[in-house]
This record gives sequence, C-alpha cells and structure tokens, in this order.
Amino acid sequence: MRNVLATLRRLFHAVLLGLVGAGIVHIVVLLLVPEFSERDAWSRLSMASDLYRMNRLDAEAGGAPVVKSVDPLFYATACRFDLEEGMVRIKAPGNVPFWSVSVYDRNGHNIYSFNDHTATGGKLDAVVLTPAQMIDVRKDLPEGLQGAIFVEAPIDEGIFVIRSFVPDDSWKPIVSRFLDQSSCELQDF
Repeated sequence: MRNVLATLRRLFHAVLLGLVGAGIVHIVVLLLVPEFSERDAWSRLSMASDLYRMNRLDAEAGGAPVVKSVDPLFYATACRFDLEEGMVRIKAPGNVPFWSVSVYDRNGHNIYSFNDHTATGGKLDAVVLTPAQMIDVRKDLPEGLQGAIFVEAPIDEGIFVIRSFVPDDSWKPIVSRFLDQSSCELQDF
C-alpha cells in the first residue's frame, strides 16, 4: 500500500510539474508573438520604402538584405502594392539568363507565379489587378497593355517579387541593372 501511495504521489508531482512548465512555455510564446509578427516580409518592406517602390532583397544592393534569400545564385527585388488604388504594372528592361515572378498576398501566401518562358519574347511586362478591374480592362483593352501578362489576384494588398538567376560573376552587373531598372507603377485605365 505504501508503494502504491508513493508511486501515485510521484505521478501527481510529475503531472503537476509538467502542467506548470507547459503554462510557463505558453505564456512566454504569447509574449513573443508581437516580436516575431513584426518581422514578416510586408513589415520589413514597409520599413524600407513606400508602396509602388522596388526594393532589392539581396545584399548586392548594398547593406543588409531586406528579406533573406535561401539561394545565393538569385538576386531579387520586391514591390508592395494596393489594388484598391488601381491596377499595378511591373516592367523590367533587358535580358537575363532567367527570371521568375511571384505575387504574394499581404500574409505571404503565394497567389501566382510565372517565369520568362511565359512572357512574350522573354520580356517582363505584367499587370496585377482584381477580378473587378479585369472585367473593366477586358471591355476595352488599352493598346499599351497588349502583350502584358495579366495576373488576376483576389486581394487588396500584396507583394510582387522578381528573382533573377546569376550563373556566374560576369552576370552580376547585368542582373543587378535588370532589377534596378525594373518598375512597379500604379496604372490608370
């Protein structure tokens, strides 16, 4: 009987200690949520510049990268936009070995992706717009948008990211120029 009581006492003590430890961990995690939530891509880009401004994401642009890249063979730039203000047009002049584009919502969920093989002649010319804006554009497609890739995104705010492959050091200035000359502009139609 003593052994059973001693065993039950130890079990009760272990369970109580586990619950207190779990409670402490839970409180610490809740207190750290604001610290980590301010480090998302949207927040970092908003600290770097305003809407419709391209921001280099790689360290090659000088200084610390805005968002860390997992692949050192790619340079990247990003632009925050608000589709409530109108559709957004993204362009980049020149040719690079490979480029890809992703459109993310404000929370970082990938909405759409494409690459240079999708584009007419490999040129980057894309328009991001809401479904309602797409209906208006289809009624009367402006001549200047002929050949552009249309990305219909059911979001209000988002991030447009351009990544370009850098096969070797000789391509670094060309890829940097391609990204630095890219534009993200609010379009009227």
